[in-house]
This record gives sequence, C-alpha cells and structure tokens, in this order.
Amino acid sequence: MHSLLAALALPKFGLTTVFVVAMISATLLPMGSEPAVFGLVKLNPELFWPAVWVATAGNTLGGAISWWMGYGVEVAYEKVRHRRPAELRALQWLRRFGPKACLLSWLPAVGDPLCAVAGWLKMPFWSCVLYMAIGKFARYVTMTAALLWVFPGAFSAG
Repeated sequence: MHSLLAALALPKFGLTTVFVVAMISATLLPMGSEPAVFGLVKLNPELFWPAVWVATAGNTLGGAISWWMGYGVEVAYEKVRHRRPAELRALQWLRRFGPKACLLSWLPAVGDPLCAVAGWLKMPFWSCVLYMAIGKFARYVTMTAALLWVFPGAFSAG
C-alpha cells in the first residue's frame, strides 16, 4: 500500500490521480478531493498551481456531469409534478440567482446536488460550468494554501 501511495504522489501520476479524484468527488458520490490535492502538494510543493488547476478542471467536469444527470432526471420526472412547498422555495431561489448559484458548488453536502438541480432546471450549461469553475478554483486555492501555510504543522509526521 505504501508503494502505491508513493507512486501516486509522483508528479507523473499525481496530477492524473488528482484529476480523477476531483472529478469523481464532484459527482453525487460522497467523497472529498482536498486530501489528494493536499497530499500531492505537500510532497511536491512546486506543483501547487498545477495541482490547483488540475483539481479545478476535474471538479468542474464532475460538476458538469452532475448538471447533465440532473437534466436527464428532470426530463424523466417531468410527468410528475407533486412538489412540496420547501422544494418550491428552493427551486425559486435557484431560478432567481440562475447560473450564479453554481458559485456555491464548492460547498460540502449541497454543492454537488446543486449542480444536478441546475441541470434539472435547464439553466444555461456553459454559464453554470463557468460559475462552478470559479467557485471550485477559489476553494482549492484557499484550502490548499491554508493547509500548507496557515496550518503547516497540522499534518506533519512525527
């Protein structure tokens, strides 16, 4: 196991691993990609910006996949229109903010479903992807920088 983790931390494989983990974690699967980004950058500090960009790209692609899943589900659900008041308020909120609501796609627990709901509501795909990318980029820069420079001793061995 140690040799597998060591191999995945190499720049040759590490960025690919970060991309795949970030993409999968942005779908409706309950996992986070920050540990993969942080681990790679901790072992290879010179990869800070490449790792942030690759994670942003992977996470944004995962958000776009969630958008399409939501779009597909909405088409299937269109026949059933029994919605509760709380659902209606949430949908009205999303409609009011439009694609800009996808800036919040970085939030834990609600961010990934938010991308799917944006697809469900048939919000403009490319506008949603742009706002997803902005929000996810800001998250990766903030989280990785904080773990490296604000709390550098929190994850040191020993």
